[in-house]
Amino acid sequence: MKVVNARLRGQAALYTVTCEDGTFAAITEQSETVSAQDADIDASGNLLCAPFVEPHIHLDAVLTAGQPRWNMSGTLFEGIDCWSERKPMLTHDDVQQRVLKTVELLLANGVQHIRTHVDVTDPNLVALKAINALRPKLEPYLDLQIVAFPQEGILSFPNGKQLMESAIEHGADVIGGIPHFEFTREYGVESMRWVVDLAQKHDKLVDVHCDEIDDGASRFLEVLATAALETGMGSKVTASHTTAMHSYNNAYCSKLFRLLKMSKINFVSCPTESLHLQGRFDSYPKIRGITRVKEIRDAGMNICFAEDSIQDPWYTLGNGKLLRVLDSGLHSCHMMGYDDMSTGLDLITDNGAKTLNIADRYGIDVGKPANFIILEGFDDVDVIRRQGDVLWSVREAKVLTCRKPSLLTQSVCLTD
Repeated sequence: MKVVNARLRGQAALYTVTCEDGTFAAITEQSETVSAQDADIDASGNLLCAPFVEPHIHLDAVLTAGQPRWNMSGTLFEGIDCWSERKPMLTHDDVQQRVLKTVELLLANGVQHIRTHVDVTDPNLVALKAINALRPKLEPYLDLQIVAFPQEGILSFPNGKQLMESAIEHGADVIGGIPHFEFTREYGVESMRWVVDLAQKHDKLVDVHCDEIDDGASRFLEVLATAALETGMGSKVTASHTTAMHSYNNAYCSKLFRLLKMSKINFVSCPTESLHLQGRFDSYPKIRGITRVKEIRDAGMNICFAEDSIQDPWYTLGNGKLLRVLDSGLHSCHMMGYDDMSTGLDLITDNGAKTLNIADRYGIDVGKPANFIILEGFDDVDVIRRQGDVLWSVREAKVLTCRKPSLLTQSVCLTD
């Protein structure tokens, strides 16, 4: 396979990208536009980049909005209640059909790497077993990581610890947690240390729903980061959401950042979801409820964006388009300056790969797997501005999806 007339991120020239045996064999700068041969992909000056990474989604809950009832308050907590009522209705087939429909949507929008949180506060682990069983079917198209996510707590849910350990036996790759939802602060602190110890024991990654609440007194992030630092697990640990950081005072945050940088943990922000769920207990002024994305990034720490939900009890929209999430995040986090936008795609590509610990086999480099997408636009800013389609998605030099740019068949011309 050969791609001609491609733009690469951070480069002004056009390039020819040659793939052999499923890997990138050569990346060659062109002196001018070249004619594509029959078997070539002509990028036509559009941007070729690494595939999108979805580092935080709940595939077990997708496409369940309104079942058995709607989340009328729009709060995180009513969403959990709605899901608790939907959970007993789960079946193997129900989960798999919804997951496959959603994965098709994600693949069509350039995603090839997914980390899904799966609720394991279910004595039968129905969703976990169903999603794990899909691995052989999904493997040719994407990388899948499964998080053992204790939606209703570890210490606060009957046999919570045993269910987490059982989840590992049934295929979980990552250990999750939800300290701010535990009954007491003491439970939350204990759960964080237990999660890190469990992950270290089984050589697993960690990804915790951490401080996803508007309570400025919710400070489990410091506990998680300290455990990551003390165990040396740093880069294998992710703090998702951390929306309480929006409510921390700046003096505390300054102290906290020292620890966070030392710990080397990763962060995931879900801007569309956080804008929707947070600030529900405010009158006015209403907080945005998004973690300090720009400040974390400017401090040199790794942070990425995720969609989180697609039509579930917490978020009734969602369409698998990470460019939409990126656009929302850049706006809401005051990151519309050129420096932030010119590297904006990092938030849904490279940074996500670092979070998933797959950076060694991710990216547009000779010798790496020939996984890439082609986007409408010639650089990060142009792609973000256009909010266009993913024109091609290719995995190991095999085409997964291909679409033509939208065609305007009639328009009004007001200029000469």
